[in-house]
Parts: sequence; structure tokens; C-alpha cells
Amino acid sequence: MFAGVIASPGRAVLERVARPDPGPGQVLLRLEGCGVCASSLPLWEGREWFQYPQAAGAPGHEGWGRIAALGQGVEGLNIGDRVAALTYRAHAEYDLAQAQAVVPLPASLDGVPIPGEPLGCALNIFERSGIEAGQTVAIIGIGFLGALLTRLAVQAGARVIAISRRPFALDVARQAGAQHTVLMDDHWRILDEVKRLTGERWCERVIEAVGLQWPLDLAAELTGERGRLVVAGYHQDGLRQVNMQMWNWRGFDVVNAHERDPAQYVAGIRSAVDLMSAGVIDPSLLFTHRFPLDRLGEALDLARQRPDGFLKAVVTT
Repeated sequence: MFAGVIASPGRAVLERVARPDPGPGQVLLRLEGCGVCASSLPLWEGREWFQYPQAAGAPGHEGWGRIAALGQGVEGLNIGDRVAALTYRAHAEYDLAQAQAVVPLPASLDGVPIPGEPLGCALNIFERSGIEAGQTVAIIGIGFLGALLTRLAVQAGARVIAISRRPFALDVARQAGAQHTVLMDDHWRILDEVKRLTGERWCERVIEAVGLQWPLDLAAELTGERGRLVVAGYHQDGLRQVNMQMWNWRGFDVVNAHERDPAQYVAGIRSAVDLMSAGVIDPSLLFTHRFPLDRLGEALDLARQRPDGFLKAVVTT
């Protein structure tokens, strides 16, 4: 099979490698594609703790496709089933998945890219946010994740204030139903705008979906007394400092909405697939760039640069 290999920082190559065979409790997937995740950027950029070349297909974990073979003891799944799955070497034509990490897809979603892991993340973050009808929710960072969370919050009956540095992303948030959009350019101007929109009460829920220090600071300042600050951004570049005096005074709850239990990821994927099938969410327009497998490096570069017009790239096989 062919697989993408990150040979060194900033360099991806296409290699022919042996196709794996499923062991007991596993399935072999013939992948249709895999999303490109921002969490892969430290590996792409080259942090000192990574080793190169990486394993073939790594670190792809957003794959979908059809079951090509079943390992011993697998029940309830069939060869040819179209599925989303949580795997770890999915920048390739084939990858292995544990049977319990596979989510069957309905025929109504045939032809639609289904990168399960980020869709599951969005549902899990939404669940832990505790968003209710009538609340004001600020979402800081409108990429793929922020756009989905905007849609889910609006569907729950909340008023959404979407905040992003890119005018293009604010247009996406409005299409997802955000009632207010604020350009993320000046800290104090944003505070004044949200203060006005909320009648100086600030927000019951704030979701930080960027992963940098300033958005985290801003998120805290926008969270009202006894509200909830939800950290959805993936903070990868070192330590963070917080204004603990203000956090104490406001008395808000802080939720780190990152999951590590694979079963919880899979539960989120199932929920996302159900909502897509019901027409509640439609992420298809959020896949703004598609690349063949031999252009994996270009997809990773775009995820790092995040130019206007970019939300998420997928690599297809």
C-alpha cells in the first residue's frame, strides 16, 4: 500500500509499505480519506522530543472508509461496511482499528467525508459545556471546531457571540447561526463590545478554541460570575499564566474539555453521525481544502498557516 511518511520536520513523502493484517478484535480499513489535525503541527514543525522518520501513516487519526478485512472474533461488522474510526496511522491507503473504535455510517451519508475524531471532539466539548437555552455563549476561534460548536449552541437555543481574527471565519459563524460576530483584533475593544451586548453581565458560557495565551486571557474576562469557561483549544507551546484573582472573584467553573478515553471519543463520533444523519449539523462545507495523499505536506502547511478561506483540509486516497 501507499502511505504518507513524515520523514523530517516539514517534509512528507509517499512510500510503498506492507499492508497490515488485522489481529484478533481488529478490522482492516480501506481508507477513503483522513482529516488533517492541528494537533499534528508540533510533529510537522519538529519539536525536540519527536523522532523521524515517523511510522507510515502517522499521525493520521481522522480516517474513514470501508472495512476490507475482519480479525478473529469481530462481530457485528461486515466487509464492505462504510465506517468512521479512531485509528492512528490513517494518512495511508489502509489502517487498522480496534473493532470497538469503529462507527458504522448510514447510507444517507455516502460520499460525505466523515473525519470522525474531530466531529466527536465537537460533540464531547458541547456536552461538557452544559449550554442551555437562553444563555449567552461566546466562542473564541472559528475554525472547523468553532463553527461546529456555534451550530450546536444555536440549535440548543443559546445566543452566540462568535469571535475570530479572520473576517472569512466570521462569515462562516454567521452562516452557522451566530447572532453576533466580533473581529478578534483589539482586546479592549472586544471587551467593550461584549460588555455592551450582554448588558455588563458577560457570558454564561465561553469556549476558547484557539490554544494560545491571549485567547485564554480573553475568554476568562468574558466569562460572567458563576459561569463556565471551557478550554477547547489545544495548548501546545508551553506554560500558561492565568489571572487567578479575577478567576476567584468571578467564581466561574473551568472545564478542560479534552478527552483521553478512546471510548468517549467513539461515543462522540456516534453522536455526531446521528446529528449529521438527522440534518442537524452539516460539516461538509467546512472541509475547505482537499489533497491527494502525495500532497500531505501541503495540507499540513495550510493547517499551520491558516490563510483566509481555510477551515480544514482532508487528504484522500
